[in-house]
Amino acid sequence: MSATFPTAVPPFRSRIGRDARSGYYAASRRYRLHLVLSCPHSVQIAVVHGLLGLDDIVPVTLLPAVPDAPGGGHRALRPLYEASAHQHPGPAAAPVLSDGWTGRIVSTHAPDILRDLARRFGGDGPELLPCGAEQAVEDVARLCEGITAAAQRAGRWDGDPAARATALATLLDALDELQRRLDGREYLLGDGPTLADVQAWATLLQLDTVHRHHLDAEAVHRITGHPRLWAYARRLAAHPAFGSRIDLDGIARRHHAQCRGREAAGAAVPIVDWAAYA
Repeated sequence: MSATFPTAVPPFRSRIGRDARSGYYAASRRYRLHLVLSCPHSVQIAVVHGLLGLDDIVPVTLLPAVPDAPGGGHRALRPLYEASAHQHPGPAAAPVLSDGWTGRIVSTHAPDILRDLARRFGGDGPELLPCGAEQAVEDVARLCEGITAAAQRAGRWDGDPAARATALATLLDALDELQRRLDGREYLLGDGPTLADVQAWATLLQLDTVHRHHLDAEAVHRITGHPRLWAYARRLAAHPAFGSRIDLDGIARRHHAQCRGREAAGAAVPIVDWAAYA
């Protein structure tokens, strides 16, 4: 079975508003991101952070690839969790957007963090969430969630072979749809990268570096039958904001630490040579 990753329970979901009346509002160096580059949600946030050039505005703390606290999560994040919710029941997991002024967590919900970085801290960076594109970005996000869920089901060797075959068919259909959305374009929604591209790229990275290990060789061969999609993944990986966020060693260590599923023949050859871009 493909690896699963701990998430905060319940999530913290405050938002960054427009001004001081919002409570949390955009201010240089007020906030900090706590990320794990072996986590697909953190990778998305790190890519957006890089595309927007936010190093001097929203600092980043990178945490170890493998959770180091009992029950998952990171010991370094526990004080933030405890300050934000006494005796927080879940793991102190990344990603986290914290507020340095209050010492509390603003959000652990990756989609909200992505949107707030794009809308409140965009500055001179690319318009990652163009006005009017919200639904299209959400549609791609749901499609990516479907790809991940289908890949996990297709990699289960402890269940019904027919269920695996159905999951693989669902995965291939979703990849077909994602490739159709490119429609010969360089990006999914226009002339420049958006949150949709960040989400799609992180999903393809995860599919190749984690879920592929639990698929047989024939399944991987069929997945590679989307040449425009994988060429798109390579093209984005060549961009520093994407490629510099690839932590292959960390992804492998996190996967091996948390996954007890059977490795299959598809593990033999990666679809993309990600190391060439990292």
